[in-house]
Amino acid sequence: MIEGRLESHYCIDFLPPRIVEYDMAAAHSRTVFYVSDGTGITAEMLGHSLIAQFESIRFRQVRIPFVNSPAKARDCLRQFKAAHETDGARPIVMTTVISDKILEILRPADTLFFDLFEHFLGPLEAELGAASTHSVGRGHGITSTSDYMRRIDAVNFALAHDDGVSDEDLANADVILVGVSRSGKTPTSLYLAMQFGIKVANYPLIPEDFERMALPQALKRFRHKLFGLTIGIERLHQIRSERRRGSRYASIENCRYEIEEALRLMRREGIHALDSTRKSIEEIAATILQDAHLERSTF
Repeated sequence: MIEGRLESHYCIDFLPPRIVEYDMAAAHSRTVFYVSDGTGITAEMLGHSLIAQFESIRFRQVRIPFVNSPAKARDCLRQFKAAHETDGARPIVMTTVISDKILEILRPADTLFFDLFEHFLGPLEAELGAASTHSVGRGHGITSTSDYMRRIDAVNFALAHDDGVSDEDLANADVILVGVSRSGKTPTSLYLAMQFGIKVANYPLIPEDFERMALPQALKRFRHKLFGLTIGIERLHQIRSERRRGSRYASIENCRYEIEEALRLMRREGIHALDSTRKSIEEIAATILQDAHLERSTF
């Protein structure tokens, strides 16, 4: 599970759908369904970006992937109706379903219905003078064997160089992340590897480094690849307490000491540091790609 983020669950056939609740102080709530005949990731990413603009409303978000039969579409209708009765307001549905047969079942429901592909594919077809393939999952397929292998290699590299386990082959790293323990280095490394095929190593900065006020010896020759992550004191205390409550490692005093000393060391070494406290993994990764001048396409 990514630090500080919600665990994902997928709805396949009759398994419970993925539900993410945002506990905002609000007078009312609305349910948003992301419905797809593929993974539903595209609909959820765009939909979440849109509803995040409405901070006064508490949203219950439900992703329903693999809706690829009339039976599954009718099950969606039952969920829409139940949400309407619970909320006292019609649900919002955002879909990337391709099948016209499935859409014919979903569209008449009493919902605020957004066919995300319809808004974009029609104008694109007109502009390009070509018909779209209307194929499910095109955005998440394996684009080529070489791209796929690059991503696998990057994931293996991140795992082999996680938390300073190995300093071998650092010359092949695209980025080396440094920061105190539990500042978000591992999830960021894996996200960059899986999403962009970026090879990332990560090293924890520890009290011995602060006493010497120097980087680990293995990193000094790769200073140009280093990128720092820091985090708020209270947030680090919270994260560490979930694992080792009452320990010195998790104490607020130790968290303050490690963060302050890590920042002092990074400033001394000229390492740019990004505060991960209120940033998503996606935001952190985008900043690293930009600052490190790494041009890679998503898969």
